[in-house]
Amino acid sequence: MSTKRTLILNKKQIEQKSIRIAYQILEDNFEENTLVLAGIAERGYVFAQRLHKILCRIAPDKDFELLKVVIAKNKRSLEASTDQPIEIAKNKVIILIDDVLNSGRTLAYALGLFLDVPLKKMRTAVLVDRSHHDFPIFSDYYGMKLSTILKEKVEVELQEYDNKEDATWLA
Repeated sequence: MSTKRTLILNKKQIEQKSIRIAYQILEDNFEENTLVLAGIAERGYVFAQRLHKILCRIAPDKDFELLKVVIAKNKRSLEASTDQPIEIAKNKVIILIDDVLNSGRTLAYALGLFLDVPLKKMRTAVLVDRSHHDFPIFSDYYGMKLSTILKEKVEVELQEYDNKEDATWLA
């Protein structure tokens, strides 16, 4: 297996795409006073924290709640939890956030947490959408759509989690 990696997003581009996603979220939900950002651990939650900071800065009159979703990704059945009571999402708009959308399995599992909670609306936001969906999950907000072959992998490095400069690589 090759160790060659190709840079597809640098730090500045990730920042620009994050700001654009935040504005898209606001435009799509301008009538809402409260939005719940549900970030999937680990990098999806870091990305959600960043979007939260941007949204609080550009729309200080709105409330943005942050929820961490932890999923056992290697299990065949849903094993997931949140760092706060799931009821904070009741009758609110939820933005489910991850770093990369590949097959859709992770987002589908996270969606399962909210099935018994009445929601106004649920949307998804990802930094990179690879378009290899095995599940009927699609990104409403994305930084980049990327067509790749199945053997290729998208690697996201975020400073807060990886202790490396922000970057997205195709490996």
